[in-house]
Amino acid sequence: MSRMITAIAVALGVTAGAEGSAGRPHTSLGPIKQIDAGVLNIGYAEAGPAGGTAVVLLHGWPYDIHSFVDVAPILAAKGYHVVVPYLRGYGTTRFLSRDTVRNAQQSAVALDIIKLMDALKIDKAIVAGFDWGARTAAIMAVLWPERCKAIVSVSGYLIGSIEFNKKPLPPAAEYAWWYQYYFATERGRLGYSQNTHDFDKLIWKIVSPRWNFDDATFDRTAASFDNPDHVDIVIHNYRWRQGLANGEPQYDELEQKLFKGPVITVPAITISSDFDGPARDGKSYASKFTGKYSHRILNGIGHNVPQEAPEAFAQAVIDVDGY
Repeated sequence: MSRMITAIAVALGVTAGAEGSAGRPHTSLGPIKQIDAGVLNIGYAEAGPAGGTAVVLLHGWPYDIHSFVDVAPILAAKGYHVVVPYLRGYGTTRFLSRDTVRNAQQSAVALDIIKLMDALKIDKAIVAGFDWGARTAAIMAVLWPERCKAIVSVSGYLIGSIEFNKKPLPPAAEYAWWYQYYFATERGRLGYSQNTHDFDKLIWKIVSPRWNFDDATFDRTAASFDNPDHVDIVIHNYRWRQGLANGEPQYDELEQKLFKGPVITVPAITISSDFDGPARDGKSYASKFTGKYSHRILNGIGHNVPQEAPEAFAQAVIDVDGY
């Protein structure tokens, strides 16, 4: 997987977090703005000059915009126009209609970000993310390459196929995805609904075992899980991946393109961490990137790369801008 491991990425990757003014970590992205975009009213934070190169930063589950609380100011200080939206089912993002299906299939989530860029009159952006956000960045790059100047994707190429997901993995890999099997059951749905806070905190600890986050850091993000659609969105996302929940017909054409595993032609940097295990070298997906491309490995870092290693993540965005 790895084509290049830069000394700076490794060095910065072990940093616990960037510091704000007076030596204190950043705790806020500033005021949250709202805008109608597609089927949603999206909540988002914004930083940096409006005329700067646009950067859209995308979180995953179980995280929120605060994964970028230290990345955004680094990029803003470099002159980038940074936009950090809450995905559907998180924070202040809301569906405009109670009748809209609470759907979290991969193309629907990606289209949300295209609609957000339309609403904000952003023609083209660097798109960077992890987990659901990394998948969304990759999908945007293959379906709407003209809207992506470049991407940064943690864990590499995450575009999914329902048929591929039906194939069993080695036992150790299956064990790592235990929560997806839990979510496939009604017991799991009820359990997640009743224990969202503790469930998500457990996931944080499992996937980032070396990250010594405090309760205040987690609780700041956990507030976004109080979104009335959060449980529906999370459960649908993981059930849809396994072919256990239906998508919507209007996304069928997009999904058929994605199921073919299309290559990414826009400039890209992929990042792996300890979370990626045997796949951390990037070799399994390097061929999926046919534009200018490099891969970086961060040692001692878990899944929440932008919050655990903000300088390294921000540097990847800055570097890919020059590709």
